[in-house]
Amino acid sequence: MRSARSVTKFAAHAASILALTAASLGLPAQAQEAPVVDAPAAGQQAAPAPRANPLSESVAAVVNDDIISTYDLMQRMRLLMVSSGLQPTQENLPQLEQEALRSLIDERLQLQELKRVEKQQKITIISTDQEIKEQINDIARSNSPNMTGDQLLAQLAAQGVGAETFKAQIRADSSWQAWISGRYGSRLRIGEDQIKAFERRMAEAASKPQYQVSEVFIDAARVGGMEVATNGARQLISQMQQGAPFPAVARQFSASPTAANGGDAGWISPGEMPPEVDAALEQLRPGQLSAPIPVRDGVYIIYLRDKRSGAKAALVDLKQVAIPLAKDATQAQVDAANKVLLDLKPKLTSCETLEATAGKVDGVVAGDLGEAEISDLAPAFQQAANTLNVGQISDPIRTDAGLHLIAVCGKRQSGAQAPTHDQIENRLRNQQLAMISKRYLRDLRNSATIETR
Repeated sequence: MRSARSVTKFAAHAASILALTAASLGLPAQAQEAPVVDAPAAGQQAAPAPRANPLSESVAAVVNDDIISTYDLMQRMRLLMVSSGLQPTQENLPQLEQEALRSLIDERLQLQELKRVEKQQKITIISTDQEIKEQINDIARSNSPNMTGDQLLAQLAAQGVGAETFKAQIRADSSWQAWISGRYGSRLRIGEDQIKAFERRMAEAASKPQYQVSEVFIDAARVGGMEVATNGARQLISQMQQGAPFPAVARQFSASPTAANGGDAGWISPGEMPPEVDAALEQLRPGQLSAPIPVRDGVYIIYLRDKRSGAKAALVDLKQVAIPLAKDATQAQVDAANKVLLDLKPKLTSCETLEATAGKVDGVVAGDLGEAEISDLAPAFQQAANTLNVGQISDPIRTDAGLHLIAVCGKRQSGAQAPTHDQIENRLRNQQLAMISKRYLRDLRNSATIETR
């Protein structure tokens, strides 16, 4: 926790930081008020205006003997404001200072850990100067197809942000993400059961309203409690209402994995986010920004970009294996057919080979029933279509025409653009990597010696 002395010290030059940053951004220095001076007497030469004394560089924090200077802190605050579009005010300066200091501390911890691993394992993890240059070029091109990395750095320099400040942030972030992905990505196994469970939730939710949202999540544990997180959310909302771009704010302040995409969470359905967020979404109209939404471990800010009604028709793709039986077949005939199908069921391992496998058994017919709305199926088939997951096969079902095994080969909602198998797998993997990274960094913080002054 910062001492009272450091708070006083920061407050003493906060106005100077505000004025410098406002000038570099071309913004009014809202905390500044011009002093009233007497006009010089006739014939008297006006005294030269005093020059602002440069801020003396001192220690803002020490992270395992690694120093973060007040210059580092001021530079990171400027970068936060320039990259997020926030306008500096006396009200948001403390929040910006806290976020800048937290980011710098996290980055020091990450780089210290990466250097330890490099030394221990004799490998290279930390991004090289050339790799950083290429990443800056990519960022510049994403801003404007004809912009170069040097031009981007020149623009930042014109706004008071040094090139090394920008490079340091990119180096820490890219190196850490590469390490987490490299160390844990190949070990993660996203099972088919996880993917099918996701598909089932998607199918169940497809008939409900869907929301296209962007999010900022402020982690209460990271910022110092729910009260701090809520107050910070209010400040960010105020700035976004005044014109700060949501994606830029999300990239700098959000603790959600979607921060890398400017907070874009895509289309979501009720149940995918905390209940408090679901309740807020029901009250929002497209184009609206939510109030702070407290949840168990932090605070959300939600921007509702669009909304659509759920799909009305559930479609299912079926195949069947059947033994024809008359409506008045004896119980012995039904039992015999039932045994044949139950013996055959374990051998039907996929929809692709179902017909060929079933065709080897005398008296059994197999065929593709095609895609149909579940509501249009016979009642006995409706239950199987609703309860079975894709790839599953029913137990024998008796109808007036015979005894049937029903295989569910696909499910979807009419009009819905469901993610592909690979997209679901990547989404689940990224979620798990984000959780691993969060826990890893939390453990580094808990074991570190961190002193703020």
